[in-house]
Amino acid sequence: MKIALDPTPFHHSHSLLEFPKLARELGYDYLQITPHKDFIPFFGHPKADDELVSRLVAECRKHGVQIASVLPVLKWSSPDPLIREASVRYWKRAIQITVDLGITQMNTEFSGRPELSEESEAAFYRSMDELVPVIEREGVHVAIDPHPDDFVEEGLAGWRMIRGVNSPNLGFAYVAAHTFHMKDEPLEIMQAAGDRLRVVHVADTLDHHASHGLRYITNPPGNAVRVHQHLKIGDGDVDWDEFFGGLAANGFLDREETVMATCVFAENERAHEVARYQQQKMNEYIDKFSKAGSRP
Repeated sequence: MKIALDPTPFHHSHSLLEFPKLARELGYDYLQITPHKDFIPFFGHPKADDELVSRLVAECRKHGVQIASVLPVLKWSSPDPLIREASVRYWKRAIQITVDLGITQMNTEFSGRPELSEESEAAFYRSMDELVPVIEREGVHVAIDPHPDDFVEEGLAGWRMIRGVNSPNLGFAYVAAHTFHMKDEPLEIMQAAGDRLRVVHVADTLDHHASHGLRYITNPPGNAVRVHQHLKIGDGDVDWDEFFGGLAANGFLDREETVMATCVFAENERAHEVARYQQQKMNEYIDKFSKAGSRP
């Protein structure tokens, strides 16, 4: 398993090419590349050319850091045909960039709309018809997260959607910060996904169902919002013994191809401290539950 730094909290303070050095300074061997204005921005065509990709590879090599996964967020399930078609083009370029980086793991979201769930599902499978041959030909694996405010938000429903594509190159991404939006029990989701569980994001969150739905309040009541946090381990309601124990039972902790990324977005002012804390806590839990023992 690869333990990776998600550099999103540093996007405002560091350039893309500074991320490998930053990861090394924080003690990480791996990076997860998330949407960035100079690379693959949210919902838009990738902005990296071959030269920038080569320079990123060189910086990784210079600092002894590897890229574990590439995370684009593109509207491949958009009910708008123009946006969906464009997103498929963007995905093809993102896949090529990933291959040029020497990476085989990508992760993403379903990126549709919950109020147009049938139209979004149709768009998703239409995009799969076009992209799966490319994904399989290039030997890339894509793990998908059922994200809050998407057309599929629940864990098992997300897994069924992925399974329905009928490709071993698609799998599940479990984001701990989305635990209480996924409805289904974490262990049930992990068991269902099996070895197709390829990426997990580690961040804590509050259970919005707690206190009879009054853990936090939005006004006016009944707003169609999905509130969650990406906090450091211990600041929310996620059961971390259950989470890491489930990963151990799944075999995730002991498979070479899996990626665990820290994804705390709520404390940019203490991002360096939090990144080190997250690594320490992840390793403590891994040592507690992994059959293979300690991790670097």
